[in-house]
Amino acid sequence: MSDPTEPTTWDEIEAVRQLKARYFRHLDTKDWEAWRDLFADDVVGTFDNAVATEGADAAGQTWVGVDELVTSIRGVLEGCTTVHHGHTPEIVLESPTTATGIWAMADIVDFPGGHTLTGAGHYHETYTKTAGQWRIQSIHLTRTRMAFTQAEGAHAHLG
Repeated sequence: MSDPTEPTTWDEIEAVRQLKARYFRHLDTKDWEAWRDLFADDVVGTFDNAVATEGADAAGQTWVGVDELVTSIRGVLEGCTTVHHGHTPEIVLESPTTATGIWAMADIVDFPGGHTLTGAGHYHETYTKTAGQWRIQSIHLTRTRMAFTQAEGAHAHLG
């Protein structure tokens, strides 16, 4: 018989889902200290800056280490109003301390100058569990849509 105090597969998957929910909430509320705590210290993050579909991979910027990642993303989003949503997670437990996940995402970023990005894509992630807590070990945002609205109302669509 299994130990009732041990987490089940579903408990662990839910813990990863909660981790990602906090990712979106802390990012949008600009709670940078709490957002930083969601990542492994040696996290590797890549965020593509172009639309890529049909298996193509647009070259993105990569950051290594939690301080570099958080400082860079904070620098881009500090004056922005953002909305990030994650949907339809595909989470696989690889071991008791590692997991992978793919999340469909949608975001809206209102920049201080009046430009707005409306996008969609996928987060491809790995997770590690240390000291009883799940953390994001690697994160790669790929984009399937990026649309920009300019301050004067002109609309430019990329992808």
